[in-house]
Amino acid sequence: MSRRCAVVGGGILGAAVAHRLVSTGVADEVVLFEKEDALARHQTGRNSGVVHAGLYYPPGSLKARLCRSGVGMLREFCLEHDVAYDEIGKVLVALDETEAGRLTGIEESARANGVPGVRRIGADELRELEPHVHGVAGLHSPTTAIVDFPGVTRALARLVVEGGGTCRLGTEVTGLRESATGVVVGSRGPDGEREETYDHVVICAGLQADLLARGVGAPEEPRIMPFRGEYHVLRPERRHLVRGLVYPVPDPRYPFLGVHLTPRVDGEVLVGPNAVLALAREGYDWRTVSPADLAGMVGYPGFRRFARKHWRTGIAEMRGSLSTRHFVAAARRYVPELAVADVVPGPSGIRAQAMDRDGGLVDDFRIDRQGRVTALRNAPSPAATSSLAIAEHLVDHARDAIAGGP
Repeated sequence: MSRRCAVVGGGILGAAVAHRLVSTGVADEVVLFEKEDALARHQTGRNSGVVHAGLYYPPGSLKARLCRSGVGMLREFCLEHDVAYDEIGKVLVALDETEAGRLTGIEESARANGVPGVRRIGADELRELEPHVHGVAGLHSPTTAIVDFPGVTRALARLVVEGGGTCRLGTEVTGLRESATGVVVGSRGPDGEREETYDHVVICAGLQADLLARGVGAPEEPRIMPFRGEYHVLRPERRHLVRGLVYPVPDPRYPFLGVHLTPRVDGEVLVGPNAVLALAREGYDWRTVSPADLAGMVGYPGFRRFARKHWRTGIAEMRGSLSTRHFVAAARRYVPELAVADVVPGPSGIRAQAMDRDGGLVDDFRIDRQGRVTALRNAPSPAATSSLAIAEHLVDHARDAIAGGP
């Protein structure tokens, strides 16, 4: 009996899942829906392009396991399909002895996760690696890489089509509902509105994931909260200030990592991101406001608890968003030579961060199944790095459901 499967979301995760479904033959018909007129328009095309090695993630967590397996799968895929991939290395820079002390735990996690070549370095070796970077110590990860994630997405989608699947661009999924025979997918696209029934649906819709999942009876929580990350870009004549990826040491008191410096495969060097609450799920600037989205965020008890705990951090992040001087000052702690004149405004992206009712940010990947629907409910960094491994994990776990119904 023919099995039909729909994948919602044309970012790297949706494309990877669709490719996995086609290449393994789990489904006879695979349709990838993307509401934009091109792939990778949201998180995939708006992140920094870093292939994370797995330094921070708790050993044994889904993030740690899928990141480490995903790195190897991604590297091989890029080599096979001629997509830019460059192991430029990464250094976590400790600014003082307190931060240097935190490096021990990160190094232990990295080794437990199987990250190759990770080692502690002192101030002298840090200067050898990054002559313009200041710090008292560091943790060097030589295999951390940068990649063209939109290029990976396009290559995956091309393989989907070559394998007999379909990519429907410019087609928004407007709703999902269960029926006696499958999942009814409502969509709106170039040919108008339509409803079609599929045996299984996989939601990889990022910022819209929770809304779509709730349409088929999935729990309302966790909720997606959109945090915008804004970047500046180094002027070409100042790109020499960093050779590889320069990152801060994570502070467990704060929910986000903080400003760092990131070379890209196109030669640009990003400075950022900050993290401010977006005023719409797809609010890439302060001018984009959705009253409905904003009411949903502010009305959520989890957000109010989160805001009470982190309001000081939120104010500091907003200050950096509204002032280039404050933004650059955060990066200058690591690169003292950096000046306001060295940067120009860059792109912005939105992190689709799942939040529980108690105000806690969901840290690990979360994949839920509701009848004939599998939903990727939380996929923050390193989801792009882990995309091929996430697709393998998700499809393998949903194989029986796709092949035999709920």
